[in-house]
Amino acid sequence: MISFNQIQTKFFKKERKFKKESSWLNINFYWKFVLGIVFLAIPLSLFLGYRLFLETDKDFVLREDEMEGVPKIIRKERIDRALEYFSSRKEKSNQIINSPAPIIDPSL
Repeated sequence: MISFNQIQTKFFKKERKFKKESSWLNINFYWKFVLGIVFLAIPLSLFLGYRLFLETDKDFVLREDEMEGVPKIIRKERIDRALEYFSSRKEKSNQIINSPAPIIDPSL
């Protein structure tokens, strides 16, 4: 049988609690805040990207008054010099590709 003294000691005995105390930072609130910003930033960036695409997709047309500094005639000599330059580079490239390697491979 249990005596009155045993019951009394159980009531007044201090129990240890191993629960985590609440921190002053509410991490759940900040997590929701960040997710809200991300979900607002995605549609906003899509809208601004589409708007920028529409602005840059327009045809670029020069008016007559804007074409003062632009040469109207392309000279044949300039085109011939450019073609000659690229043909000489093509010849040099072919010579480099077709020439044998100056270093002999020691593993052979």
